[in-house]
Amino acid sequence: MDTALEFREVHKSLGGKLILRGISFSVYVGDVFGYLGPNGAGKTTTIRVLLDLLPPDGGEVRLFGRPSDPEARRRIGFVLENDGLFDGLTAAENLALFARLYGVSRPKVGELLELVGLGGKEGDRVGTFSKGMRQRLALARALLHDPELLVLDEPTAGLDPTGQMEVRELIRELAGGGKTVFLSSHNLDEVERLCNRIALIHHGEIRLQGDMRELMRGDKTGYVVEPAEPLSPELVERLHSRMELGFVGEESGTLLFEPREVGLGELVSSLEGMGIEIEAVRRARTSLEELYREIMAEEA
Repeated sequence: MDTALEFREVHKSLGGKLILRGISFSVYVGDVFGYLGPNGAGKTTTIRVLLDLLPPDGGEVRLFGRPSDPEARRRIGFVLENDGLFDGLTAAENLALFARLYGVSRPKVGELLELVGLGGKEGDRVGTFSKGMRQRLALARALLHDPELLVLDEPTAGLDPTGQMEVRELIRELAGGGKTVFLSSHNLDEVERLCNRIALIHHGEIRLQGDMRELMRGDKTGYVVEPAEPLSPELVERLHSRMELGFVGEESGTLLFEPREVGLGELVSSLEGMGIEIEAVRRARTSLEELYREIMAEEA
């Protein structure tokens, strides 16, 4: 599998304090990669090293299978928490200015503004834009040179729920269009919705990384059953009495089973035989929040 980004044993100290403690992770081409961690964990420093705003003290950053250099970094687009837009210029003027800085001779300003949901706003001054509109314009700027890798630092921070949903949908569209995305975020729900792979950094060390589905599967072997109707107390009591079914309990209207003696087919047949109409069955899984809490608890 081709890599878009690799950190290999990267160290970085600032002000005499070790911030990154030999971190290693890989982002593959086509990933939407979530980078998680509490405040002060090293996320921002990681991004600054990635973008060559800070040199690493040790280790190596590789882009697209080669050591990071100016040519490789031209294949990156980024949106940082401080959007860096010029309030006194219009949306189109902002993009035209940055296009010149990026060496883009014929920027597709109109197309980019349409893509990010700002069609018709070309002539509006950015100082009048909402936080969500500014974020979308910053994304348009990041796409000016058609980068292969997008680095997004807290792209929905400070947005209202509507703005968050709009930016998330745009990220999905960009990923679906072939962009690789590195997403640094505090928002666990956002990462769980968007990302296929993650890494969690804490105290400057990578504590967890890998495929989201594999990590969230954990060691759970049970099933979540959604009944068509709420169960009566008597039926719940009967489920508890059927030890072979491994009934654990109810949660938000669903039933959790961890059977040891029967398979899924037998479980479903037994429930239907008890008069329980089933709407859906899925494997139990660990949530990203549970994984995060486990890591944080280990450090407490």
